This record gives sequence, C-alpha cells and structure tokens, in this order.
Amino acid sequence: MPNAPLDLDLVLGPLRRGPGDPAFRVTPDGSLWRATRTPDGPATLRLTPRDGGVRAETWGPGAAWLLDRLPELLGAHDEPAGFTPRHRLVHEAHRRHPGLRLCRTGLVLESLIPSILEQKVTSDEAYRAWRLLLQRYGEPAPGPAEWVGRMRVMPAPRAWALIPSWGWHQAGVDAKRSATILRAVRAAARMEEAAAMTPERAAARLQALPGIGPWTAAETVQRTHGDPDAVTVGDLHLPGVVGHALTGARTDDAGMLELLAPYAGQRHRAVRLILLTGVRPPRRAPRFAPRDFRLI
Repeated sequence: MPNAPLDLDLVLGPLRRGPGDPAFRVTPDGSLWRATRTPDGPATLRLTPRDGGVRAETWGPGAAWLLDRLPELLGAHDEPAGFTPRHRLVHEAHRRHPGLRLCRTGLVLESLIPSILEQKVTSDEAYRAWRLLLQRYGEPAPGPAEWVGRMRVMPAPRAWALIPSWGWHQAGVDAKRSATILRAVRAAARMEEAAAMTPERAAARLQALPGIGPWTAAETVQRTHGDPDAVTVGDLHLPGVVGHALTGARTDDAGMLELLAPYAGQRHRAVRLILLTGVRPPRRAPRFAPRDFRLI
C-alpha cells in the first residue's frame, strides 16, 4: 500500500461518473464501494479507512483480481515526491492535498466507454447516460445486498453490442457516440491490451479506433495507467481554467501546454492540483442548454 497520507476520495474520485454513478458509492460510515468488471468477471470492492490505513473487502468472481491490483489502484506506483510546484497556487494546492495519488485501474473499457459518452456534451448529460445504461443493461453488483443491492456492474462487451438503437436514444446518446462505443466493444480484446502498454502506446492504440481522439485517449490513460503527464487537450473549459489560475487570463490548448511546460512529465498532476483549488474564470455566457436527443 502507498505510504500515508492517503486520501481515498482524491485518489479514486476520478473513477466516479457523477453523483448517481451506479458503480460507485460512498456510505455514511466513510466506506467507498466500487463495482467493476475484471478479466475474471464482476466484482465489488469496499474500502474503509482504518487506523491510518485502508481495510479492503471484495466479492464476486473478480475479487482476487481486484485484491492483487489494489496497491496500484491506490497509487502505489505513483511518485508524487518527484513533483516540484512552479507556481504559488500549485504549491499551495500541493501542500493542502498531501493525500493525492494517481490511481491505476488496468481496465480500459471501464474508463474508455464513459469517456466516449462525455464527448461534446455536458457532464450532466454524460452522467445521466452512464447511469441509465448501467441500470438497464448492467448487472447487479456482487456482495451484501443491504449495501450494494442498487449498485450495477458495467455491461460485458457483448451486452453493450446488443443494446438496441432505441436504448441509446432513451439514454440521450447520439449515433456518433454509440457507434464509437460499439466499435470499441467489438475490439474489446485489443482495447484491453492497451493496459499493459506504455501510456503513449496505449493512447495510440485507442486513437487507432475511429471516433477516439486525443481528448478521449487522455481521459482514459489518466485512469487506466495513472499517467502523471497525460494532458486533456480539446476540452472546452480546461485551457481557460488553467490559464486563469496561472496567469489571470484565459488561453487555448497551445497556451495551456506552454504554461504546463515546466511540469513536463507531471502535467496531469499539475492540472489536478489546479482544479482542486476551485479557481475558475468568470462566466461570460449563460449555461449551455443540453440537447435532449430523446425528443428527436
């Protein structure tokens, strides 16, 4: 396990797709529950902070697989000590969040599919689609019914492939994103092979699939590999946030990459710390109105 301090919410928070994610839950006792699909089958993981450490319990056919990889999931591979803040704001965020580690799941489709759902839509739209698709086409999470009875495991590749067109439509997923997901699950074995590659080769493998670009690949390898340097480019808001936080002015992707150049090798960690400050540029326009594909 990683040496203390360890903040479970910070480490595993990126795996949660919205407050209603059926595969992720935090219970009143402080336990974090995660339902997932491993190469050995469905599994549920419960993590409970205990005496400065973490107690882990698992259920399901994939329980042993999850336990074997628990240290990596909790950031044991991560090396935050190698990070040197170059801006006062980043230094303060680094000081305030010593428990930040970058998780590594080793599961590609689990991060790739929700990242595809998040393409070109608001977070609320993507989270709703993920929630509805898991509720309708996923399967119950294994484990104690009183806690995980409503949790769902992501569908297997074949189950994704069998979702009817109207099922995607009711979840608010347009034809372009659903087609990309279908291509990904039909190439599931090749997609999962990327977990054993370097982050750069994994991103290239993912982007060889039509419909997956640098944005989606970065969002995926950040979670599957715990890549400390994978920067999300092509995001509508991120360059403006980074630019405003570090210089007081909005910028574009090129400007963001220039500002992050001093953090080469650790740019994703720098962005995570910037986002944790909560510093955001002032809003210039009304909030974007989501498009309801169910009415089309």
